[in-house]
Amino acid sequence: MSTKTSFNAASVPRLNNVIPQAVIAGGFIFLSGTAGMDPATGKLIEGGFEEQAYQSFRNIRTILEEAGSSMDKVVKTTLFMVAGADPAFEVINKVYTEFFPDNPPARSAPQLMPFPGPILISVECIALV
Repeated sequence: MSTKTSFNAASVPRLNNVIPQAVIAGGFIFLSGTAGMDPATGKLIEGGFEEQAYQSFRNIRTILEEAGSSMDKVVKTTLFMVAGADPAFEVINKVYTEFFPDNPPARSAPQLMPFPGPILISVECIALV
């Protein structure tokens, strides 16, 4: 029987103290939705969709690295974007290319109704340990 372990990175603020930032199980790391929270302030980064997207991926990179993985080991991402925040996907494709320049992971990007507060994007992913 495989075990699962909850994981929280010390240097990335948590959105919710009930839900772990990640769960490690069966050779994979499953990251919960990760928003563009500023590690220095613990608050949502200012500036809009593009800035939040970049910070979300920076936070994901940090969580993965603290858990013993990396961006190169990401196999799947899901980007939950507030409808209308990036209808042409130009910004998210730019961000994605910077974080995954070679051999990018599979991706889905559903648009949805607004999150609580000013969150415009939340990214979750699955990576190899």
